[in-house]
Amino acid sequence: MELVARVSEHFADSARTKLKAAEILAAPIAQAVEMMVKCMLANGKILACGNGGSAADSQHFAAELIGRFERERPGLAAIALTTDTSVLTAIANDYDYAHVFSRQVQALGQAGDVLLAISTSGHSKNVISAIHAAHERDMHVVALTGRSGGEIGGLLADEDLHICVPSERTARIQEVHLLTLHCLCDGIDTLLLGAES
Repeated sequence: MELVARVSEHFADSARTKLKAAEILAAPIAQAVEMMVKCMLANGKILACGNGGSAADSQHFAAELIGRFERERPGLAAIALTTDTSVLTAIANDYDYAHVFSRQVQALGQAGDVLLAISTSGHSKNVISAIHAAHERDMHVVALTGRSGGEIGGLLADEDLHICVPSERTARIQEVHLLTLHCLCDGIDTLLLGAES
């Protein structure tokens, strides 16, 4: 019974964290939707990056845009910078792991594109490097972090958006990040296709 109670507490803690996050993050998530739609309507694209679970989130988000979320629509331009093992290992080997995303941003990013930068701690060196590269390319940044936002929170430009989950626990931060990605996908579809009746 002790294990059942522990599992139940995870559900309860996750729900509490999401409700608290909704109060704080609904507005910046809506702003991120508008930024991304403006980018895509101008023939831009979204580049996404992160490490570990955040790498999986980057890929999940790109898949939802290129494929579909919950409604039929044409594919939308998105690239997860976490998927090409030849590119990742070449950059890590020839330069440094801190540059595995920034080199791709420099090569693929254009002015007006959006970088979705995901880091639960806000301290991921390669994500920080990607943000610097995005700024150099006149791209906008949507940063998904947690805790205090880390170093990433301090280097965002005024026109960037910071979606910082109000939690210290990595699991809770990741859970809210996934929900945020689904909110972004739904919002993008709503602005492009209209609200479902």
